[in-house]
Amino acid sequence: MSVSLWTFLTILGMMGVTYLTRITGYFLLRNRNLGVRAQSVLEAMPGAVLISVIAPAFTSDQPADLIALTLTLAVATRGSFLLTVIVGVTAAGLLRHLI
Repeated sequence: MSVSLWTFLTILGMMGVTYLTRITGYFLLRNRNLGVRAQSVLEAMPGAVLISVIAPAFTSDQPADLIALTLTLAVATRGSFLLTVIVGVTAAGLLRHLI
């Protein structure tokens, strides 16, 4: 299976944006005392970028995508972030292959 150059560049771009949102806030605010709320916002930014990537799946008409999305949401309510990502990626891959 070959990955197109645009797909690869898109993945690299999303990775870069996610990483930059994490380090930029800390870099710009490193000499300031932040409250709990401000720290929570900075920690949530990479997740917000990830949500913008998966949000189109909510409008999918593909059964495999909708089932994978449901499984991912169920795990997200009870599991860790890493577990949620692993289940989401695995479920989407397996279900797209099987359905």
